[in-house]
Amino acid sequence: MVTKSKSQSNGASLPYDLQILQALRQINRAIDIHSRKLKTTHNTTAPQLICLGIIVNSGSSTVTKIAKLAYLSPSTVVGILDRLEHEGYIVRERDVNDRRNWNAIATKNGKALLKKVPSPLQESLLTALQELPGHEQASITGSLLKIVKLMGADSIAAAPVLGTAEIVSGKQ
Repeated sequence: MVTKSKSQSNGASLPYDLQILQALRQINRAIDIHSRKLKTTHNTTAPQLICLGIIVNSGSSTVTKIAKLAYLSPSTVVGILDRLEHEGYIVRERDVNDRRNWNAIATKNGKALLKKVPSPLQESLLTALQELPGHEQASITGSLLKIVKLMGADSIAAAPVLGTAEIVSGKQ
């Protein structure tokens, strides 16, 4: 049996599992809205910014390295690099030590984009998290990681949403 709570603003009592599901859906929706805003205002996406940030921070990078650091599949990264190259944000060059590999290198335009575009993490969330005491940040993180584990989703690769600001800003 799932326990009920009265934390709803309308006073209705919902089981905790439904409250958690609703909260997760609201979070997902907020991320989607922010991503669409990024695409509309800056013609880029959060995954593109994450990959570009990795390239800028490393000087150059291979598809495999970017995929590993961004928690994306190599095939997804290839598509992202195609779009970044098409927009003039990166160039790809063969690795001089291993001609089978290609290195992605950020252009001046790519570096400029990274500086002008806001973080893929919503600024309001980033600011609010930074204002919380460390123990509250740890508690929120622990609770979210516990939900991931309870859902059996801990083996699913996903870009670290809370880590994207660090990747983009170079504070890895």
